[in-house]
Amino acid sequence: MRTLKLEVFGIVQGVGFRPFVDRLATECGICGTVANKGSYVEIFAQCGAPDGDAVLALFQRRLSADSPERSFIMKTAAEELDMPPFTGFSIIESERQAGDIFVSPDIGICPKCLSEMRDPKDRRYLHPFINCTACGPRLTILDSMPYDRERTSMGTFPMCKRCHAEYVNPQTRRYDAQPVCCHDCGPQVFLLDNPAVRGSDAVSAARRAIMAGKIVAVKGIGGFHLCCDAHSDAAVFALRARKRRPGKAFAVMLRDMDAVRRACVTNADLEDALGDWQKPIVLLDRKPGGDLSGGIAPDNPRIGVMLPYAPLHVLLFELPDGLVMTDALVMTSGNVSGAPICRTDDDVRRELGSFCDMVLTHDRRIRLRADDSVLDHIDGRPSMIRRSRGYAPLPQVLTGSWPGQVLGMGGELKNTFCLGRNGFFYLSPHIGDMEDMRTIEALRESLARMEDLLEIRPDVVACDGHPRYNTVAVARSLGLPVMEVQHHFAHIVSCLAENDFSEKVIGVSFDGTGYGTDGTVWGGEFLLADPGSFARMGSVMPFPQTGGDAAVREGWRIAASMLQAVHGTEAARELCAGLALCGAEEARIQSLLTERRLNSITSTSAGRLFDAVSAMLGLRLRVTYEGEASMQLQFAAERWIARKGKLDAKDHLESDGDAWEGPLLEDAAPVTGDSAVAGDGNAGLLFRLPTLRLADAVARWKREGLDVDMLAWRFHHILARMVVAGCVRMREETGVAVCALSGGVFQNRLFTTLCVRMLEAVDFRVLRHFLVPPNDGGLALGQAVAAAWRLAHGGADASSA
Repeated sequence: MRTLKLEVFGIVQGVGFRPFVDRLATECGICGTVANKGSYVEIFAQCGAPDGDAVLALFQRRLSADSPERSFIMKTAAEELDMPPFTGFSIIESERQAGDIFVSPDIGICPKCLSEMRDPKDRRYLHPFINCTACGPRLTILDSMPYDRERTSMGTFPMCKRCHAEYVNPQTRRYDAQPVCCHDCGPQVFLLDNPAVRGSDAVSAARRAIMAGKIVAVKGIGGFHLCCDAHSDAAVFALRARKRRPGKAFAVMLRDMDAVRRACVTNADLEDALGDWQKPIVLLDRKPGGDLSGGIAPDNPRIGVMLPYAPLHVLLFELPDGLVMTDALVMTSGNVSGAPICRTDDDVRRELGSFCDMVLTHDRRIRLRADDSVLDHIDGRPSMIRRSRGYAPLPQVLTGSWPGQVLGMGGELKNTFCLGRNGFFYLSPHIGDMEDMRTIEALRESLARMEDLLEIRPDVVACDGHPRYNTVAVARSLGLPVMEVQHHFAHIVSCLAENDFSEKVIGVSFDGTGYGTDGTVWGGEFLLADPGSFARMGSVMPFPQTGGDAAVREGWRIAASMLQAVHGTEAARELCAGLALCGAEEARIQSLLTERRLNSITSTSAGRLFDAVSAMLGLRLRVTYEGEASMQLQFAAERWIARKGKLDAKDHLESDGDAWEGPLLEDAAPVTGDSAVAGDGNAGLLFRLPTLRLADAVARWKREGLDVDMLAWRFHHILARMVVAGCVRMREETGVAVCALSGGVFQNRLFTTLCVRMLEAVDFRVLRHFLVPPNDGGLALGQAVAAAWRLAHGGADASSA
């Protein structure tokens, strides 16, 4: 009689793994038990047959090869034991045990449940909470591990006899499915202001309101959406007015893939991403002549599209109540601008009362917020914009030894946090921007819940170095040792972590704003880095960022300051007038502030460079949301490509990129005195990109009357060539031939494609982001890994060179 003890780690709870093991053991003729241990699944597999060794080997192979489609086995530990004989195989009671924990994300409705919900003969016909072991809520309803019903928000809904019969029957899809329920025993949908209207009547009322042009708040899996008919200009613009959101795109939920194909340009990869179990919002190009409201994404050739992922969403489209229903719904996060997504009825009453005409809610409590994830594709590969529902909290797994437990607090914008232990780093769902006290409170609340779920108690907290960030204040309030991690270094370490790479790289970190170790604004940086340290070796050319917070919203201010840095005060004012950047009085005040260094700081921000060029080309002088000006610059360049043809092998279009006659690099000016102190980020500078010259050239070309779209393309192309030149210079100096690209600028699919192709053409290995955002949504991963590296290896503080 041979007995194996198997410990299976990974996403093996909440996905039907134990029932699968039970069925597999029965098929193989194996006796024993399977149990959740909180951090793993424990299996005792025993076989006394003559060919027992072969049977147990087959069992282990099939355990991995045939595991449930929503599971993910990260590792399996096997140990042979001497044990008394088992009689049969059984699932036994779960018990809590310390260790690495893997929590399943929420899973979109599966095809089998969808089929049952549409079948009038099925007892779950039109059930808004239908689920099974392959789909349904997980993270957002979970109180604690192990994942069992009594430790979820479904614990308040006792199963009826028929659901319980499925729950205990190994032959059903709902065997041991914790959220299992039906019309008789599950949660109920109702209208918040008229709770007597429940079930299908409530859904039908919401459908009628939507088709009458109303705005309805709808409770989903991880929070509330604000919903209206995406074909109705009146409804869409009413939502914009109420939400005070004049320009930023709304996400759209389309009925099915046919509706997606009617509205957007797709291919097999994009449709796979849309239909996968995570059900993210996927950015797609609009089809010309589509009939979706132009107010969904003003001045934007792309739409964020998702398919229904909760049964309630399907019913909004398909409930057979005789109503002719739209095939497209705006589904934007239910929140006040700057605040976190609403998750409770009280949140909605307090925050959304003036936004919506009706609230469709339900009584299954949401334990943890999870906004929709947003996914783009760059050169045919995924590029995450917002990592949340469906992906969080799956860990990033790093090889090597990672002792200790760490917390990365994340960025001030697009905040997520990251908990790490034993080489597993768990990024949280999207929290939001930290300018609002409600979001700060949501961060504290989510952090406490995730620490409990994952049973992680950090030894150290890593945060940004900016002295006035709210995330830094939260970090310092936790009573833990604090490690400051420089912003752009954290971006590069995030990219290294996603690629499980720990050697030296040339890190190109381009974004909007980050606090430099010299007290200036960084954002266009070349770093020689590994997970434990960095040296700043290059940057874009410094420029005066004049105007404080207004300069972030008003790119004309950056453009004016750059022109003044090149031409002087009087000439810059004339250029501002010639480019229609601002009025004469605005130009006078701006130049005076720059000249006297009032409300002005030295900056190397690549994001502000994009904003300035966008303003010079007349694309966006001011923005209403982050990234608007640089997006318009990208769209203009892509229009030029569409007009002239695809990028060729050398990434040139009719030699437009060759119009630059200036240098691609300039030697950095010698640094002396106090600025040369090691660790301030300036002592090791080799070069600057001549980006002031480039911006000035764009302004000159614009005044000469050249095509704006062509100039947008030219700017992208020349800047990418400068990036390559900087990396080549660093390779010559260091021998390092691996580049890592990170920071919000690398959300720009054109610029990223150009940089990657050009770098690879000169024999660099290029690391970039795929399922971790390059923007500040991935910053916490870099902070946590840098802190864990320091715990493991000691050495220099990662806030310095």
